[in-house]
Amino acid sequence: MVIIGLSIAAFSGAIMKLLGDQISAYQVSWFRFTGMTIILLPYLIWRYGLAGLKPARPLVQLIRGLTMAGGTTAFVIGVKTVDYADAIAILYAYPFLLVIIAVLFLGEQANWSIWIGVIGGFIGVLLVMRPEFGEINSGNLYIFACAVVVSIQMALNRKLSIVSPPLVTAFTGALCASLALTLLLPGSWEPIPDDAWWTIGVLVVSGAVNQTLLVYAFAHADASTLAPFTYFEIVSAVIFGYLFFGTLPTLISWAGIFLITVGGIYVARALHVRNISRRAPKI
Repeated sequence: MVIIGLSIAAFSGAIMKLLGDQISAYQVSWFRFTGMTIILLPYLIWRYGLAGLKPARPLVQLIRGLTMAGGTTAFVIGVKTVDYADAIAILYAYPFLLVIIAVLFLGEQANWSIWIGVIGGFIGVLLVMRPEFGEINSGNLYIFACAVVVSIQMALNRKLSIVSPPLVTAFTGALCASLALTLLLPGSWEPIPDDAWWTIGVLVVSGAVNQTLLVYAFAHADASTLAPFTYFEIVSAVIFGYLFFGTLPTLISWAGIFLITVGGIYVARALHVRNISRRAPKI
């Protein structure tokens, strides 16, 4: 479910890049989350009844929804000027940022082996971004900002997973994101070309399907177990980047993608081993 869900997520990202050239980034995000809300609503009511519309920790749910709206909009803006596979690779800075957030704000601890993976991953991100002081691609900064927001969202997911079913959290986040973006639409609405409507429909359906698959995947397996498989999204992004836009990563980008993937898997496995040792009975 993770591999299929994230492959569809990579496909959705490519669709958002296409739409970003036709309508505003706010519209792209609004269509995605509004459509997701409409699609998930009947299933949520069937599964949980009206109680599913009253989520626990509403303030935290609202903040999470705002991160979804902000992160997706930043991604759509950034990917306009960044190669698609590179954009997804930069986005995968979020697992390393999540480690930093967990240590600074959630009171968790990370040993030296975890920090080695984090440093390696950030070196990979820099290789993909290739920052030059004389000429900085603002798109890279938007994608990295999206990664920061996604890491915050993941930290909130940890808090909400204890008190809220995954499906309720997914629906509530989409609803809050949709409502927040609705407030921004009057000043950012652009005419929608006739040939863009089918693309919007594909985005709505694919977005809802990938979110649902991921919700159920992470509900049935430990996150640290599934984490290594999430990097399949980068592979899918390379494929869709070539099919949709005719581009492939450069040699330096490939090196960065390799470091990001290896660093991320290394951190995930180190965290998994640490969690197992914590749960082990003391003799």
